[in-house]
Amino acid sequence: MTEVLERFDRITLDDMKSVRLMNRIDTKYLATEKQLHSLLSLMADDYYLQEIEGEVLMPYYTRYYDTSDLEMYREHQRGRLSRRKIRIRRYEGSGLEFLEVKRKNNKGRTRKERMKHTDATSDDVRSEFIRQNSGYEAGMLTPKIENRFRRLTLVNRAFTERLTIDTSLSFNNFTTGNNKDLSGLVVIELKRDGRSESPVIPLLRKLRIKASGFSKYCMGLAMTDATLPAHRFKERLRMIDRMLTNSERLAR
Repeated sequence: MTEVLERFDRITLDDMKSVRLMNRIDTKYLATEKQLHSLLSLMADDYYLQEIEGEVLMPYYTRYYDTSDLEMYREHQRGRLSRRKIRIRRYEGSGLEFLEVKRKNNKGRTRKERMKHTDATSDDVRSEFIRQNSGYEAGMLTPKIENRFRRLTLVNRAFTERLTIDTSLSFNNFTTGNNKDLSGLVVIELKRDGRSESPVIPLLRKLRIKASGFSKYCMGLAMTDATLPAHRFKERLRMIDRMLTNSERLAR
């Protein structure tokens, strides 16, 4: 992948601040690493690639919280349109860490609130942030699952959208102790305000990469805890198994 990434003009983290898109429409796509290489080969003329201290493939760590009965997971599994996620996200390269609340409304728009988080952050500050932005009390929440992945971040030349591409995704379930490695699967997320045209959509269609919902939190739990209800995710889980099986076969 290194060779194809060298074709992209670079953009800095400071330059990216104008496309934070904290209130946006997200569309996710699932692909294999082979499809990703083909996609990147077609994108270089239309996108900048974010670079931080000479690196473009950045490591991330995320820890998700939920209630004892997994209310946030079950809301999604039941198909509720308005839903929430609460997480700690750490940017491994810089060591920066944020407490985040993501909310999706019934019109499909996603809004994210976050605060910088360190070991020195007081329980009162954490609790107030969670209460104001999610409606939950911090004492109701415990960590349920963690994941790690590596991310490419791109922005179109009109600065109206961001595209994140996640690879090397893995999960660890705190309750069951089970792990799941999804190396070979690529999660692509298009983030825009919903009104601007996107240069990547025709390329995705050309490569037959279709939109497919993929909540890292929910899918990670479903893959690492067989006791959870997951009928809403079963077709997607089967699709992922097929993609990974085909990817492994091609790699032999």
